[in-house]
Amino acid sequence: MQNSEALSLSAALLAVAGELTQRINDGVVARGFEGVRPAHGFAFTRLAPDGATVTDLATHLGVTKQAASQLVDELVRKGYVERRPHPEDARARLVVLTERGWACTRAAEEAAAEAVRGWVELLGEGEVRVLRDQLMRIAPYGPIRPAW
Repeated sequence: MQNSEALSLSAALLAVAGELTQRINDGVVARGFEGVRPAHGFAFTRLAPDGATVTDLATHLGVTKQAASQLVDELVRKGYVERRPHPEDARARLVVLTERGWACTRAAEEAAAEAVRGWVELLGEGEVRVLRDQLMRIAPYGPIRPAW
């Protein structure tokens, strides 16, 4: 693959990722979850299903512990997460989704499905499955994080 083709592929993947992120966020907001932004969704992916420490979240998001702590403070104020005692480390706190956080996560899943339906209409279900499988081979574990 030539450099220009690689650049074109890179640009296309980034454009799709950006559009998908925006469509999911718009869908979440349209479902009544005000005050959320894409960074919150990236945090939710790490917090579900079992919670995480602020340090875990910072690593997942690629930010400092201070930045992750500020994000958690914001999510606590908005009612999406809560801090609990860590079951294995008395010095640590576990950040977990509240029922409102889980509802927001379900709204994001619905918005993602809505966005991908457009891809299925354009490419066909089989092609979308092939695309998913190929992308999972390239990046099986993410990370799923915002491009700050």
